[in-house]
Amino acid sequence: MLLKKERIQRLKELQENVKYNFNNLELLNRALTHSSYANENKKKNLKYNERLEFLGDSVLGLVISDYLFNNYPKYPEGELTKIRSLIVCEPSLASIAKEIKLGRYLLLGKGEEATGGRERISILADAFEAVIGAIYLDGKLKHSRKFILNSLNKIIEDSVKGKLFLDYKTQLQEYIQKNSDSNIEYSVTKEIGPDHNKIFYIEVKNGDKVLGIGKGKSKKEAEQNAARSALIKVGDINE
Repeated sequence: MLLKKERIQRLKELQENVKYNFNNLELLNRALTHSSYANENKKKNLKYNERLEFLGDSVLGLVISDYLFNNYPKYPEGELTKIRSLIVCEPSLASIAKEIKLGRYLLLGKGEEATGGRERISILADAFEAVIGAIYLDGKLKHSRKFILNSLNKIIEDSVKGKLFLDYKTQLQEYIQKNSDSNIEYSVTKEIGPDHNKIFYIEVKNGDKVLGIGKGKSKKEAEQNAARSALIKVGDINE
């Protein structure tokens, strides 16, 4: 695909945020091309970012696993897995995508654009992984590793120190504020088990509509799981 002069300039702006200069700018452009845009412009025969996202996800997992393995030799496998899941989850990746203003440069279909796609957690996280994949193809593992560790440095540090947790309730609140006039409410639907080992079931509603149901060993955990269920249902995050 022959990139227009204006698009090339935009991509060069993003390179400054990413702190990597592409040899092949088409790879970066493809990383930012959502399937909805490609589907609306079929005559252009565009390549979109899902394959790069697939590659970037694998590179990200390898780099973070390698980093944790080598820098925290006393941590058991289970703890390393838990820390890695916090680092590579959608909210973490989307937060970095927002920092480098990735949403501004996305190519989205009209429908996706109209429904707030540029701010959607899942789209931003997927695009971030696609950029990783693009850097890997353009500059191999050395440059993609540098980009990943520089971008996620604070998240890695907070995850290891136990300061980072997945706040799905805040994420759901922000989504509702943008898309609805009604408030959300959490309520316990049932409690199972003795006091020392109780399981709470909580549903979250937007008006009269049940958005999600979650369970947990505490009300706080159940509420977070209910919010996560709701976010999956409305399409703001992937399952």
